[in-house]
Amino acid sequence: MKRSITMAGLLLITSLCFAGCKQDSSPDSALTLAQTDPQAVTAPSNKIQVALLLDTSNSMDGLIEQAKSRLWNIVNTLTTLKYEGQSPEIQIALYEYGNDGLDASGNYIRQVAPLTTDLDVISEKLFTLKTNGGSEYCGAVIQEATQKLLWGNRPADMKLVYIAGNEGFNQGRISYKEAISDAFKKEIFVNTIYCGSQREGVELLWKDGADIAKGKYFNIDSNRAIEYIDTPYDDRISECNKRMNDTYVNYGAQGDYKKGKQLEQDSNAEVISKANYTERAVSKSKKVYKNDSWDLVDKVKEDKDAFKKIKKEELPKELQNKSTAEVEAYVKQKATDREKLQKEIGELAKKRQEYIDTEAKKSKKQDDLGNAIAVSIEGLAKQKGYTIDKTL
Repeated sequence: MKRSITMAGLLLITSLCFAGCKQDSSPDSALTLAQTDPQAVTAPSNKIQVALLLDTSNSMDGLIEQAKSRLWNIVNTLTTLKYEGQSPEIQIALYEYGNDGLDASGNYIRQVAPLTTDLDVISEKLFTLKTNGGSEYCGAVIQEATQKLLWGNRPADMKLVYIAGNEGFNQGRISYKEAISDAFKKEIFVNTIYCGSQREGVELLWKDGADIAKGKYFNIDSNRAIEYIDTPYDDRISECNKRMNDTYVNYGAQGDYKKGKQLEQDSNAEVISKANYTERAVSKSKKVYKNDSWDLVDKVKEDKDAFKKIKKEELPKELQNKSTAEVEAYVKQKATDREKLQKEIGELAKKRQEYIDTEAKKSKKQDDLGNAIAVSIEGLAKQKGYTIDKTL
């Protein structure tokens, strides 16, 4: 009889615990479960999520060029942020709006890329943007990004929207005030970048939008060409990047295609400028740049048993006739080579940034899209308890 009561009690306690765990999905409950069984739960990392909403009407060619020129600079700013000593996951999304080539019934808005850690996709999509005509509905595109993107829900997640354009902020059927208020309820901070004078941006309500959002308001000259500071370290970083490309071991149906896209984005960055190519190389040397969906070196970091799961025909042709042990040794060597190159680039990047900072002090800091975004990222990061380490 005692045994029956004990078993019934255990069943009752188990069922109650299960019900409680099912209802409580908070980080604290996850931590408790992880402490009981470290294999049961993998604590999700904090996220920094950035949505870029770019006006692609006729007058915005300069803005698109600045976005292409500053993407990797923005990424490198994000990689300087730490939360309680940990690097957050970085995701970027891209929207275009105000383009007459888009669907009028959808308010001339297009999600070019969802929030993604695949930074090469964002780069690729930026280079496909074309300007055309224009009916710019800021409220509509802010609402779309707020509702359609998969935003994080952890207290330390940083959620940022940057909307850039040059027409009245209050155009369209959807109120920008309501759209921004809805975003703020989700702790999404909307920052506005007016392409024109400070006074015009205020008159056209771009500053009002940022004020409602508790974000930042900036004005930039989108037609001004980006001025770069060349450094004595650029050439060596570029050489390391080319050698690092040889350490990628593609696998799977998309492997060869994605490796080609990686090289394509290198070329796109180089076309913009030598400095932009260097910025991309620095980004590629950091943890935020990962390609485990097609690169075997990154895949093995995520899954130690990857070699057992990948079929021979999914490997590059030069590895298909090798034994599993030989493939493992090959990938291990590539990983070692990459780590050395990443370390060298990291060391050179520190010296490069010090050189740029010194040279920048000699002249007024340029007011452009990249700098506007960097300033606001660092400002909000401090509010959210992140630390900034520019020596990373």
